Amino acid sequence: MKRDKNLPLTETIFYILLALLEPAHGYLIMQKIEDLSDGDVRMAAGTLYGAIENLLKLKYIEPVPSEDKRRKVYVITEKGKAILKLDLKRIKHMVDVSEELI
Repeated sequence: MKRDKNLPLTETIFYILLALLEPAHGYLIMQKIEDLSDGDVRMAAGTLYGAIENLLKLKYIEPVPSEDKRRKVYVITEKGKAILKLDLKRIKHMVDVSEELI
């Protein structure tokens, strides 16, 4: 099986996709990422919005309707979930091999 050209995901992209398992707007995404990473990953707005544009083009996320017209809300797509699962499988394999060897 050929490996997807978009793998491995960057840490930033991985956390954005995780954060969007539930719909969220930009600021909430940044908060979720900080929480998920135990404060290790802090994202600037410019970095986040650049990544969001990329993820929209790849169809890994999509906008969803929001009651607040000032905020754009996004959610992960099935394609996004699939790539997230593939990268998780890759990471688990690396951990398993490393634990056996170390």
